Amino acid sequence: MDKGDEVPAALREQTASSIEESLSLLAAWHGKAGGRIRYCFAPRFAISCTRDLLERVAALSREHGVMIHTHASENKTECELVQQESGVRNITYLDQVGLTGRHVALAHCVHLNVDEIEILKNTGTNVVHCPSSNLKLGSGIAPIAKLLEEGISVSLGADGAACNNRLDMFTEMRTATLLQKVLHGPEALPAVRVLRMATIDGARALGLNAEIGTLEVGKRADVSVVRLDSLHATPVSEVVSALVYSAEANDVDTVIVDGEVLLRDGKLLTIDERETIATAKAEAQTLMDRAADLR
Repeated sequence: MDKGDEVPAALREQTASSIEESLSLLAAWHGKAGGRIRYCFAPRFAISCTRDLLERVAALSREHGVMIHTHASENKTECELVQQESGVRNITYLDQVGLTGRHVALAHCVHLNVDEIEILKNTGTNVVHCPSSNLKLGSGIAPIAKLLEEGISVSLGADGAACNNRLDMFTEMRTATLLQKVLHGPEALPAVRVLRMATIDGARALGLNAEIGTLEVGKRADVSVVRLDSLHATPVSEVVSALVYSAEANDVDTVIVDGEVLLRDGKLLTIDERETIATAKAEAQTLMDRAADLR
């Protein structure tokens, strides 16, 4: 973030130093942990980034072959401000500065017109739908059924903890499909489609569909085992429907990432859960104290 009256002074960056720090992080982290850590450039969104910053990010992402992730057209005020400053709609502006394409993932995309949808389609830009965040902030309901109808890549996200709280893909799947049914009827966004959005479509949006996203020979062994014998999921008449409409995060029994078991019988194996929670609380308090000092 290198501009914007709403950006706290302590968080506003200088364009050149922001780029320099981003390149340093790219060099330090991209491809680490056996390829499980991937770097992307992440300008906040159009109204808190100068055109110079966005254009340089666009050029550098192509030069280094990494993704760009930003937020776009989340709420009406944001869209109005971008149009006032640039003279064009939000997605059109992002396209002008180079922030569209198969290597770009745009969160939200709630308020779009026909021309913007056409840009997303023609450029192959990925949309990341964050239904719980959109509801909590009163942003609106994204036109997901229309985007899918146009062949646009749509996957699921959660946005940040402050405007979501759960960061739970089961909640996002259920909420996403129910919202589209409210708008378009009970047949809109079936369970099997939203499960794809949460798995292979997400992998494809990140350019990782050759490695993860489906259970196939030759891909990384990324597996979640979900119990469907709890009271809230029983009886199961159709597995995919149960996963989307009934299952909860606590139903996950086992998680394997790249062949390593991280969770078994609902217990974390690689970290001490209670210690982690205590540390998180202490660090949160430190951050709040720092924020109070800045005020």
